[in-house]
Amino acid sequence: MHPLVHRFIARHEPRHDWRVHAKSAAAVTLSVSLVGGLGALTGIPLLLAPLGPTALLIFGQPNSAGAQPINIFAGYFISTLVAVAAMQVMPEPWWLAAMAVGVSMMAMLVLRVTHPPALAVPLLILTGPVDAGRLFGVLLVACLVLVTLGMVLHRLPPKMRYPLPLAEEIEKS
Repeated sequence: MHPLVHRFIARHEPRHDWRVHAKSAAAVTLSVSLVGGLGALTGIPLLLAPLGPTALLIFGQPNSAGAQPINIFAGYFISTLVAVAAMQVMPEPWWLAAMAVGVSMMAMLVLRVTHPPALAVPLLILTGPVDAGRLFGVLLVACLVLVTLGMVLHRLPPKMRYPLPLAEEIEKS
């Protein structure tokens, strides 16, 4: 097989025991159901498209940087802030949404708080009738639920460390 072709089809994720995958799938289902149920109880639409990938990162790839609480909260905060600022310039043109995604990504990379699902927020805000203030509150509540469940459910077997310890803590142990 040609090396270039092999690079495109090779899997880069580590192999895990099936129980880890089953627990991850159950945790994602439970956490998204809890967010949706909370939304149904309060009458506030808490289920937003970017929360699915956020749940995948928390439960399926908890060791990735994008799954860490600071990345989740800061990523959504930055993207919401950039989108609201862009909306003040001129609401709803497609090119402004694209610019807001780029600026949000740049800010996340510079601040080392990258959370890819958060890049959907400028698209949500700038391409449709969305109340940005309400969206921020919804994202905050939903992320609190997801991260809290991540901290609790990762303590169940098969156990995983979440959130990741600080580098200094790893060096001491």
